[in-house]
Amino acid sequence: MLWSALIGTIEQGLVYGVMALGVYITFRILDFPDLTVDGSFPLGAAVVARCIANGGSPFIGTALAFAAGIVAGLTTGLVNTKLKISGLLAGILTMTALYSVNLRVMGRANIPLLRKPTLVSWFGNQGLAPWVLFLVVLLLTKFLLDLFLKTEIGFALRATGDNEQMIRSCGVDTDSMKLLGLGLSNGLAALSGALVAQYQGFADVGMGLGTVVAGLASVIIGQALVRFNGLGWATSGVILGSVIYRLAIFVALRMGLAPTDLKLITAVLVVLALSTPTWKSLWEKVWGGESRASRIPAA
Repeated sequence: MLWSALIGTIEQGLVYGVMALGVYITFRILDFPDLTVDGSFPLGAAVVARCIANGGSPFIGTALAFAAGIVAGLTTGLVNTKLKISGLLAGILTMTALYSVNLRVMGRANIPLLRKPTLVSWFGNQGLAPWVLFLVVLLLTKFLLDLFLKTEIGFALRATGDNEQMIRSCGVDTDSMKLLGLGLSNGLAALSGALVAQYQGFADVGMGLGTVVAGLASVIIGQALVRFNGLGWATSGVILGSVIYRLAIFVALRMGLAPTDLKLITAVLVVLALSTPTWKSLWEKVWGGESRASRIPAA
């Protein structure tokens, strides 16, 4: 029983890792505070669930979910770049609008996928089959993302987040780079939502609540654990952070905390991860100062 629950937790960490990679693009590479993920994640679930419920192929539904996420991200980008609305507010506006869009897509608040053909059932939903499926999808996504970010366009995208004024002076259209990054980020979030819906057997309009915080927690935890330089190490850290984040929630629930405390657990994990440099600096200041003082000879 414990082993199967642990395997299920790792599966969740892998499938949510795709979303975490999307959050990494906006928050770390593009330096854009995008909250659209809370709407694009359930959008992917809604699109694939509606497609499968209407007798469509889960492969086509998953591809459509990815495309829908890209459109959601582009919407946020256009509101920010063309209407000159701040990135944070643009994401909030798009996320709010997507709640109604998701209801329109599904036609109701919840679509069950039990006894429907999904990617998980097609691949085999017994034993370690879902684990292998999500691992393959996640590693393929990481490989393609690493490859893309090392191209000329990828370097321009990274430079836009590092120093927008400098890269604009070099002739790069930073608005286009923002649109590209936001579209790709929310496309990955919607892809993750589509996989989660097929994994848990239903799509719900409220399943995206707190998704961006969970993704940010995965990014922060991963970067705190993986200190190696390089793009490949950074994306690997995000994946590791996603798994560890889900394992931390699993441990908290096993210790007796109620499932209703999940949001509180998430907030605490994010605060602890964000405050790690502060505690480390304080630790070095206190203990480092004491060690230096102890080496000063007495008069």
